[in-house]
Amino acid sequence: MKKAMDADEIKDVLKSNPEWNLKDGKLIREWTFKDFIQAMEFVNRVATLAEAAGHHPDIDIRYNHVVLGLVSHDAGGITQRDASMASKLSKEFPTA
Repeated sequence: MKKAMDADEIKDVLKSNPEWNLKDGKLIREWTFKDFIQAMEFVNRVATLAEAAGHHPDIDIRYNHVVLGLVSHDAGGITQRDASMASKLSKEFPTA
């Protein structure tokens, strides 16, 4: 099991990844697309990356709006694995 980060470590992650926020104990980021099809294409690309990493985000899709949430449920909080996935997603998908 991975170790959950403390508040200072999470602050550092958010400084390094300013497009992400902390909400309900998760790293959260939102993307908005032209339409539902583009949103679903994005989600499918995220799914491929997540599966390769063995770490799967919580995904909320509302028409053209996608919210990803990262938390390690098995560790009871945000871990380095979540921070790494946030950085990877930001590099791969800087904007919608």
